[in-house]
Amino acid sequence: MTALPTASPRPWGLAALLTVTGAVGWWGAMALITERIAKLIDPTHVIACDVNPLVSCGTVMTTWQASLLGFPNPLLGVAGFVAPIAVGVALLAGARFARWFWIALLAGVAGAWLFCHWLFVQAVYDIGVLCPYCMLVWAAVIPMFWGLLIWMLARGLLAPAGSGATRVGAALLPYSWLVVLVNVAGIAAAILLRFPTLITSLAA
Repeated sequence: MTALPTASPRPWGLAALLTVTGAVGWWGAMALITERIAKLIDPTHVIACDVNPLVSCGTVMTTWQASLLGFPNPLLGVAGFVAPIAVGVALLAGARFARWFWIALLAGVAGAWLFCHWLFVQAVYDIGVLCPYCMLVWAAVIPMFWGLLIWMLARGLLAPAGSGATRVGAALLPYSWLVVLVNVAGIAAAILLRFPTLITSLAA
């Protein structure tokens, strides 16, 4: 009697990661758009994330970096974060995707990761002002990227099964959080070195 093929287990962890980080990133991007529209309607509107001269979404919104493609950057997030949310929910429902689909998703998430790091460099070293909602988006994209990348490596979606890259992915998979922590810690350290008075300014 021929045994029935065993279905591969659902990637619950990845599904939850994509859904939650996608939702957080979408909320951050939508909050920025909402505040920007409110400011356009009422110039006296006080933006919710304007804390002090060092922490101010409103200041960042007026820079050219905030509209790199000719329209507000958060519009990219409002549209783009729908994809990982949809994929995460589909995985929870039992969906399976082809290898090309995963590669396309990773390419998009990698682009978002690179863009967030470019915005981080611009905010810290050029503009000199931090945007809390922007940082919330960064905090969503970073674990999304590393979690997806390492999971795909471990599953053999980026290299043949049994290859060195796949073995590295499998070894890193239980410690994905540590890779994320190193990335976030690097950004936090750069911010604190650049703005040594940040914590005291928030406590004032």
